[in-house]
Amino acid sequence: MGCCRCPRIPSWYQPRTCQGVVCSLVMLVIGLLPLVGRANPCVENWTHYQRSEVHMGTQFIITLYVTENLSAKAGLDGAFARIAKLDAILSNYRSDSELNRFCATAPHAAPMVLGDELWTVLSKSQELSRRSGGAFDVTVGPLTKLWRRARRRKTLPSDALLQLALHRTGYQYLHLDARQQSGWLEFSDMQLDLGAIAKGYAADEALRILKSHGITRACVDAGGDLALGGPPPEKEGWRIGIASSNENGLPKTFLMLANRGVATSGDLWQFIEINGQRYSHILDPHTGLGLTTRTSATVIANDCATADSLASAVVVLGPDRGIALVDDYPGAATVVTTPSGEKISVGVSQFR
Repeated sequence: MGCCRCPRIPSWYQPRTCQGVVCSLVMLVIGLLPLVGRANPCVENWTHYQRSEVHMGTQFIITLYVTENLSAKAGLDGAFARIAKLDAILSNYRSDSELNRFCATAPHAAPMVLGDELWTVLSKSQELSRRSGGAFDVTVGPLTKLWRRARRRKTLPSDALLQLALHRTGYQYLHLDARQQSGWLEFSDMQLDLGAIAKGYAADEALRILKSHGITRACVDAGGDLALGGPPPEKEGWRIGIASSNENGLPKTFLMLANRGVATSGDLWQFIEINGQRYSHILDPHTGLGLTTRTSATVIANDCATADSLASAVVVLGPDRGIALVDDYPGAATVVTTPSGEKISVGVSQFR
């Protein structure tokens, strides 16, 4: 798993999302504007709104339907304020974020009390790390930094630097104490990277804020990680296109979903070739290198944070072990595609 999972995507496919998932009803409109004619014409009292803002290094787009007795502006203002607050807490780019303050004081002589948001995300992360055998690991910050430099220079990191970064990586070196809601890191220069879960969590929280304003028919698109509320008026769900493994191919599978989280992870557009070997932007926490096997995983789960993090774990684990992991999560499912020459093998987990 790497810190940024936003591939360069052809404009004809999904001009504003990443990771190969698109909510077909989300269209980029800056500001708070009613979209005339987008609601079902038979339901005159529904109005469709959409607004976008940039947070966490990606574009968040919120699409919603409200009746005349609800304020879309109040809900959107509250949702984006929540996303901005989470960005200030969970960012590994902002030196003053709670996450970076926690990392900067490592190694910790005593547990450090964590705020509710950071505690929640780290707890979810550690649970998945244990269940995935370390395929998902938020302590990969040193490796992420090293790999970014390698991609810029188009050369692999030296063995010495790679080993140094690996020695500062490992979810077992992050400790959490539920009784005191505290945590501590074992080594100095450890860096946590929440890039594979924070956007999903922020999307969930934005949807929660919308619901607190009475807005239940909404879709929060966090750079391709989708938190879906109730469906648009007179629809069964939001129409979601599953990413195709063919770079030049349109989505062939579409789902109608509501009240779910959806995320896709893969290297279709973000990779680099070094000495004839293709390396993904997604890192294997065990080796510290970009994955060399091409895999795309779309995960549907009860919430977006779970879908976001599971998608990264599945890509690292590969189809068989990845599907087994997802099947262990009630209500979750995944589609995993792996191109091999001209053939595409697809593994699909089952809903529970």
